[in-house]
Amino acid sequence: MNYKISVDGKQIDLEIPHNPVEIIKPKEVAVFDQEKLICESLQNPIDSPDLQTFLQDKMNILIIVNDGSRNTPTQNVLSVIYDQIKNKNFKFIVALGTHRKPTKIELERIFGKYYNEFKDRIICHDSQNDDMTYFGITSRGTPVRINSEVTKADGVIVISSVEPHYFAGFTGGRKSFLPGVAAFESIERNHSLALRDEAKILELEGNPVHEDMKEAAMMITTETFCILTVLDTNEKIFYSTSGDIHSTLKNASEKAIEILAPQVKEKADIVIAINQSPLNRNLYQSQKGLENCKSILEENGIFILVSSCIEGIGNNAFYELMASSNSPDEVFQKVEKNYKLGFHKAAKIVSFMQKNTLWLVSEIENDILENIFIRNFSSLQAAVNKAIMLKGKDAKVNLIHNAGITVPRIAK
Repeated sequence: MNYKISVDGKQIDLEIPHNPVEIIKPKEVAVFDQEKLICESLQNPIDSPDLQTFLQDKMNILIIVNDGSRNTPTQNVLSVIYDQIKNKNFKFIVALGTHRKPTKIELERIFGKYYNEFKDRIICHDSQNDDMTYFGITSRGTPVRINSEVTKADGVIVISSVEPHYFAGFTGGRKSFLPGVAAFESIERNHSLALRDEAKILELEGNPVHEDMKEAAMMITTETFCILTVLDTNEKIFYSTSGDIHSTLKNASEKAIEILAPQVKEKADIVIAINQSPLNRNLYQSQKGLENCKSILEENGIFILVSSCIEGIGNNAFYELMASSNSPDEVFQKVEKNYKLGFHKAAKIVSFMQKNTLWLVSEIENDILENIFIRNFSSLQAAVNKAIMLKGKDAKVNLIHNAGITVPRIAK
């Protein structure tokens, strides 16, 4: 049977002749008035005064926005709050965590029609070089150092979006502080908690990474107002909530599950997971597609991750660790002995490959991936043909069109 697949914005044909195939995608929802949803959330804030009241006595406002690795509709939010902030003293900080500095094109995409007006007010967080303020240490041992722009402000507005995250449970809210505008050492320590079994996707309660981030955010004394959105499959706003940074996350995460965590009949022998932009830029980000969808693969199955990775590996600490190891056991030993930021990715990838096969369809050179035990294919059809040859014509196939935001769950 022929399937139409969207890869890098282009439609391609994929032939899967006889195998039973289950197509998995987030729930389709009605298209809503984007800005109306944001307005309604601002009129009905959770555990907080409304935005107008919040801004009344503020003289120096910092607005934290996401970088280009998220499809957060920052421009839509700015359109709604523009009249309330235009006469205030405010600046923006792009919450980069440890990501690279955004290009001008990416900044134009983030800020849209407001970029030229606001470009002189935009700061890009640098976790290694910016001045940081120390707030203390969390109960899990994370030193909380946050960009001093936060303490210079008397009010912070967080603009973010909520979607499943493979070890923090969900993106959004408290992540704008840690890792968003935190020091490298704070991020590294927090992310080391991702090695724990309780650090799971779709889970907040009992998740050590989330609880550490939340504890860090609670240390920050600057008053904060949070505006969160949940996007549908067409990157349109499905839901918006505003107010307290912690209450809004809980609220938005429940909505995200409704549309982004579809139930699947059963596990498959072959899983095809397609990453869409922006999570297909490099292998570091692309790995999230694997983590989102690996639970629906039978043990000893084949996972085909489709992700162009036009920027290559990305943050390469995990790659260097895997490439310098002769076996999965050696990777784990190195992670436990001397954790560095990015090592959690190596541990999770290797843990998966101990029981399953991981293939990639990408633009990365074959030998680069062979160094980390991953086979690369130049086309999806070639990878599928090989998988069916190995698993047989009766092998079940699960196909996920947008693995970066879809977290399939086996129906109970």
